[in-house]
Amino acid sequence: MQGFPAFETLRIAQQGPVATLWLARPDSRDALNLAMCRELTAACAALDADDAVRVVVVTGRGRDFCVGADLQGAGTFDRSAQAAQAGTIDGVARDWGGIGALPFAALRKPVIAAVNGAAVGIGATMILPMDVRIAGESARFGYVFARRGIVPEAASSWFLPRVVGISQAMEWVATGRVFDAAEALRGRLVSRVVPDAELLDTAYALAHEIADNTSGVSVAASRQLLWSMLSASSPWDAHRAESRALVELGAGADAAEGVASFLEKRPAVFTAPLDGIGEGWPAPPPDLA
Repeated sequence: MQGFPAFETLRIAQQGPVATLWLARPDSRDALNLAMCRELTAACAALDADDAVRVVVVTGRGRDFCVGADLQGAGTFDRSAQAAQAGTIDGVARDWGGIGALPFAALRKPVIAAVNGAAVGIGATMILPMDVRIAGESARFGYVFARRGIVPEAASSWFLPRVVGISQAMEWVATGRVFDAAEALRGRLVSRVVPDAELLDTAYALAHEIADNTSGVSVAASRQLLWSMLSASSPWDAHRAESRALVELGAGADAAEGVASFLEKRPAVFTAPLDGIGEGWPAPPPDLA
């Protein structure tokens, strides 16, 4: 286990194999600014590097998850003069939401979003690269970009149709309406809705079910296989990738321990490090610190 950096806009705490990452600007209802984007990049890198962390739970500190961008007047979304702050991609200023959200796609550990209160704008797109989304009953979601004269960000034009389907994605994006947790569940944006008081306990129970029973290297490789195959052209691409992964992991210590523990009718003790897992897809965003 290693210590985590001190952040201005985030908090991290670890209990056993589970780390909790709080968006921590409660006075601003966890609205996202460029400082938080940069700190999310650094936090994800620190969580990924710590082999003692098996699962990451992300939630908001206060009554909301994240109410969107920190609006600073009519020029909030004018990125023409912000390239020096955010960096560039293809000659234009990078989208702040992508800076904050894509580090979750690069993580090798499973990520659980525990959505409390409002998750609007970047609050609704940031959760898309996370693997499991659980909502409290009071949660509200909104892809409100068309109501602000802009377009979806945080690579959500890639993630949202893959998570909920193109028709549901277009309905939410084209209307820009804010919807409740029940609609999010019907649209498969979240996997379950629980009473607000049970939200974190539910997320932690799932996190421990993963951490206590599985091989970290297996979960890391499986996470990358499942996400990367969303863009594969045929099942043969999956067959190639899975064959290579099975050869590499099948000869490893965790595979031997998994079989031995089954035959000996005892809990497995997995020890394989994540070294070598994560090369290729997805490419992590550049370090903007």
